Amino acid sequence: MSECPCGSGNAYQACCEQYHLGIAAPNAEALMRSRYSAYVLKLEAYLLTTWHPDTRPADLNLNQDPLKWLGLQVKKYKKIDENHAVVEFVARYKHADNLSGRAERLHETSQFERIHANWYYLNGDHQ
Repeated sequence: MSECPCGSGNAYQACCEQYHLGIAAPNAEALMRSRYSAYVLKLEAYLLTTWHPDTRPADLNLNQDPLKWLGLQVKKYKKIDENHAVVEFVARYKHADNLSGRAERLHETSQFERIHANWYYLNGDHQ
């Protein structure tokens, strides 16, 4: 893979791959971008590992996910304090059974919490 799915413009190997391989994301925006890339690449274990333990689902069934992710736009990143941050983003996607159809948008404001040295996705509000 060359360009990272997160939309940074960097190569995957120099961007989200390092987080997928175990390096802690330095901030909530980097974690959110790496989680988007993990959805594109169907890296369920990474998504579950970076999901806050209080809100983490048992599984995601990404192999049965009918979505094709098309792009990510980070609208806003706000660090609330040392251990809390918010990321607002828009992710575009199509349903795999209708790739010729119109793309849809997921507009979310996500909450993140840092525990020790690791950032975790806590929850999100869809708009």
